[in-house]
Amino acid sequence: MQITSIIVARDLCKDFNELKAVDNVDFSIDEGEIFGFLGPNGAGKTTIMRMMQCVSPVSFGSLSIFGLDVMSAPSEIKSLLGVVPQENNLDVDFTVYENLMVFSRYFDIPKAEAEKRVLELLDFVHLKDKKDAMTESLSGGMKRRLVLARALINRPKLLILDEPTVGLDPQARHSIWEKIRALKKEGVTVVLTSHYLDEVEKLCERLVVMDNGKILVEGSPQSVIKEHISSGIVEAELSGKLIDCLDKNGEVYEVMGDHVHIYTDDPKRVSEYLLQECILSQFSARAATLEDVFLKLTGRRLRE
Repeated sequence: MQITSIIVARDLCKDFNELKAVDNVDFSIDEGEIFGFLGPNGAGKTTIMRMMQCVSPVSFGSLSIFGLDVMSAPSEIKSLLGVVPQENNLDVDFTVYENLMVFSRYFDIPKAEAEKRVLELLDFVHLKDKKDAMTESLSGGMKRRLVLARALINRPKLLILDEPTVGLDPQARHSIWEKIRALKKEGVTVVLTSHYLDEVEKLCERLVVMDNGKILVEGSPQSVIKEHISSGIVEAELSGKLIDCLDKNGEVYEVMGDHVHIYTDDPKRVSEYLLQECILSQFSARAATLEDVFLKLTGRRLRE
């Protein structure tokens, strides 16, 4: 089966006066995959998403979607996109049904066809019983599902999700994840950015981690974790004796505040060493996660 890259960026740059928000990045996204952009605030990921949506012009380099250049064919690209913004920008003066019907007009969908699609989408996001409800009466999870349904009204080949589950409870988040996976099975390519790293780890087949406008790493969640951390982490309270003991055995570790993270593919061996040689009784072992990679690569300093 031939894999086709439907998004290709080469030497992509975005400048805002003296600020280089995106700094000569290269990436490609394959048809039918779920691809994630990670990074702290100001890393450049949202700027890339805006360039993909053809709402922010490219400063330098190239960005093509479906073989079309975002600068020369924005209208054609937008007709093939579905976008779920970070904010729920629904029209509060309309019902659930009306929100979708009005949005369908932007794509010149005939009324009879639009009515059919709206009912299908409300069924898909489990909002058919809320068809005549005003949007303000919906819960946060319902609003996010409605925004997702709106993004699908034109049957897009590419879906762009900006923080798709922000502020939702666990049940609502899992409901959105279920819908995203169902869309992938239908052949829709999904590009998302999220601060919920467990979300990216569960959904994405590939991802990039960005900081200061550059791509730091790229790969599958598990390959990125293994390459930059290890498969496991043993955590222990920081002490001078512990550091001396770890150095003696050549362990790979990092001091995180008042704790030490010991990176290993064999947590059992490290745990036995801590017990027998370091005379340590209190520690914990766990699997490494994308959050560990994220913090190691981008730091722990709070960013606004």
